[in-house]
Amino acid sequence: MKFDFEGKVAIVTGGGSGIGAAISRQLADEGAEVIVADVDAGTANAIATEIRSQGGKARDFVVDVTDAAAVERLVDFAVRECGGLHLAVNNAGVDGVRKATSDYPLDNWMKVIDVNLNGVFYCMKYEIAAMLGQGGGAIVNMSSVLGSVGLPTAPAYTAAKHGIVGLTKVAAMEYARLGIRINAVAPGWIETPLLSEHTEVASTRRMMALQPMARRGTPEEVSALVCFLLSEQASFIAGSCHLVDGAYSAH
Repeated sequence: MKFDFEGKVAIVTGGGSGIGAAISRQLADEGAEVIVADVDAGTANAIATEIRSQGGKARDFVVDVTDAAAVERLVDFAVRECGGLHLAVNNAGVDGVRKATSDYPLDNWMKVIDVNLNGVFYCMKYEIAAMLGQGGGAIVNMSSVLGSVGLPTAPAYTAAKHGIVGLTKVAAMEYARLGIRINAVAPGWIETPLLSEHTEVASTRRMMALQPMARRGTPEEVSALVCFLLSEQASFIAGSCHLVDGAYSAH
């Protein structure tokens, strides 16, 4: 399926690697001007440069989504330098250590919640304001299969991803009549650097053993769903969370 994003400006946070990079590439391939936003300047620049070398439109922007003022500058950049903001994918995230709840380090809890949940709120706060000023837009927030099920030793990540689903539903109800569609996507076990860090963790091995498709998904399989939800083909879809997990959560 091909989507028409010609004339659209898109922000992708965490756009420098993994799922974010795949989404950035596909949006640009479908005609959007993409702002590849990442805390890592090198990866953001690399993806934006790659997109431009293939004839697409992309700019890189360094942002820490835990800094609300920095997120506001990112959105202002889109409006000022690119002429608006029509599409946004709030994908930046971190995993965190693997510890049971009573042993979970407080500093790690704060970090995971700050990036994965507060960061999505900050992004939506400023993205929605910009979209309201131009008559609408579409947003996809990156949750996880762990936004609907639990994983022992991942209390912070699981809590944040559940929170994203709730935040998405509330914002979608608030702005549906104002022309802004907001949804969430919930990837399962996807072949990304974030998952690879924990390949040998016992709980991850147990989860993978329960995977009905007996493989990990690819970033491109997630990107296809994200781009559909951002497109006009999904014009009556809002306020929902869409799994792309190879039937893992069907247990």
